[in-house]
Amino acid sequence: MTSTVDNPAAPAPGALVLTDGTTFEGEMIGAPLDAPPGALSGIASGEVVFNTVMTGYQEVITDPSYAGQIIAFTYPHIGNYGTTPTDAESRRPFCRGVVIRDLARRRSNWRSDSDLDAYLARHGVAGIAGVDTRRLTRHVRDHGAMPGAFGPAPDDEALERLAAAATAEAGTAGVDLVSEVTTAEPYTAGDGPWRVVAYDLGIKRAIAVNLGRIATVEVVPAHTPADEVLAREPHGVFLSNGPGDPEMAGSVIGALGELLDRVPIFGICLGQQVLGLALGGRSYKLPFGHHGGNVPVRDESTGRVEITSQNHNFAIESGSVPGVDETHVCLNDGSLEGFACRDLPAFAVQYHPEASPGPHDSRYLFDRFADLMSQFWGGTPNGAGPGTAVSHGKAR
Repeated sequence: MTSTVDNPAAPAPGALVLTDGTTFEGEMIGAPLDAPPGALSGIASGEVVFNTVMTGYQEVITDPSYAGQIIAFTYPHIGNYGTTPTDAESRRPFCRGVVIRDLARRRSNWRSDSDLDAYLARHGVAGIAGVDTRRLTRHVRDHGAMPGAFGPAPDDEALERLAAAATAEAGTAGVDLVSEVTTAEPYTAGDGPWRVVAYDLGIKRAIAVNLGRIATVEVVPAHTPADEVLAREPHGVFLSNGPGDPEMAGSVIGALGELLDRVPIFGICLGQQVLGLALGGRSYKLPFGHHGGNVPVRDESTGRVEITSQNHNFAIESGSVPGVDETHVCLNDGSLEGFACRDLPAFAVQYHPEASPGPHDSRYLFDRFADLMSQFWGGTPNGAGPGTAVSHGKAR
């Protein structure tokens, strides 16, 4: 077992200031906050949200869905088992920063090759520790997710700069964050029997791994036109998780208009939201989102409750999507967590069946996607191809 005590220089005093002026004191960790000459130095800003996981902090930090956001961990002790490359969910963290109550001084795990502080510094992510995260969580829960800024705060002038940066921060509504996280070039993952094209709206590594059990997955950029997708002759199309406002994912929504009824479609998280919009539904922003690994969701067809991993600030309005059965509901707030089209081969869930981190209650949904492709194409992958679809009694 690796057991390492870190002995960094004394951390600089810092502060987190929310857009409503609420201030939280702490100590700076992670990457130093530098800025080009003439810019406000020593400041990180973004929309402040809280995540309730007790383990899996590296997977959370590397989830591309956190682009544009500052992650506050509700669990007080973070960093105790260090970090390892195998737990990264993307090529780098896309979050704007992390907020921690107590950063572990000692990492202890045989898989660990680095402590969390060094990992953040290596990837250019700043953080602030020693923060009263219980007070912060209660404030966000009561007043909603809001922009904030943090950085070194040696004096009142620094606090004023942080307040100004928090006020200037745009947040996530009306901002295109998918373009920041999507892949620049297509790539292939997995070696399963079906052929699936996955739109990378911010896809996690664990999703590609789970899809790879059932399919050979061609991951494509979010702006890929429908005709290029169909030219790859997929058996199915997957819509991944991703950050921000689904209304800003216009190119994907437009492409879905040409893909629906041509191939089976499965969406997760942001994928559910863009599919819902493509079908004529309406999206809205949740007060403080769902971010954690213990969110209860009920399957309306069976009454079975799944404990799910979630990370989203937007959702599709229940009752707004025509032609679907609403299959899943969140037991915390009653929001829509899943739907299936009645007359089209498409379904989606708002949560993360791949987890990482979180429970594995919902991994069966990847097999449900394989079943949908089998039904649509009338058999096994070897016999499926253009012109062989039998779903709804139509030739494709």
